Amino acid sequence: MAPLLSLILSLLAASVIAEDSALPSLNDVTAAEAFIEASEVVVIGFFETPSDETFGYKEFVEAAKTVKHIPVALCSDKEAWAKLGIASDTISIFRKADNHQDNLQLSETKKVEADGLARFITMNELRYITEYNQVTAVGLFQSEVKGHLLLFINRGSSDYEVLKDRLGALAPEFVGKFLFVLVHGVKSNEKSLGYFGLTSRDLPRVGIYDRDSDMKWLMPEGEITTERVRKFCQSLILGNLKEVKQAGEPVPKTEL
Repeated sequence: MAPLLSLILSLLAASVIAEDSALPSLNDVTAAEAFIEASEVVVIGFFETPSDETFGYKEFVEAAKTVKHIPVALCSDKEAWAKLGIASDTISIFRKADNHQDNLQLSETKKVEADGLARFITMNELRYITEYNQVTAVGLFQSEVKGHLLLFINRGSSDYEVLKDRLGALAPEFVGKFLFVLVHGVKSNEKSLGYFGLTSRDLPRVGIYDRDSDMKWLMPEGEITTERVRKFCQSLILGNLKEVKQAGEPVPKTEL
């Protein structure tokens, strides 16, 4: 009877949290690790006491409603906290693209607003292939990964989905070495395209930007295959690209 009683109590506790926030509760290390492993990007609110009286809790729940495409959960289990390096109430983003954990420690935050938390989450939502825009640019350039593999492509092109999926499947091979970035050939990205000497009429093309050296290159024209892109990435890792002529004009650059 004890296991059955334990299960009933767990379900009752989970239902209380669900009614209050509609967010799942991760009650042990195994649940937390499984939640993190299940998606490219997840967010966990580590609250010792998840209630409306807790600083930042209500705002976190509201922010979660605006980022419905990202799995969000709560965790109060101290063993899971220790395993994941959490010391106090914290909102954390876990992402596979660069194997990174971004922490917003609430005790170090004077003011918390739902909009600000939603922006923090969206800004750091880096995936195996991340669409470039003004918001994700912040997270891309704050990442410790300095190499960017860029797919310049027009959204409505016939090979859009094929190439996007092809590079997305390749990205896990280069975790920690490259962030794979999707740059659409739209007006708001004209500056990024021009940096590589491109216009929307030239797409699709593949490029590399190395933040360490502030250098950039285009993969030679031709079919964009998995093997060609793989070799292109490896050429930077091996140092071979440094001897190749850069794309576009050699203008100092801090942001695409």
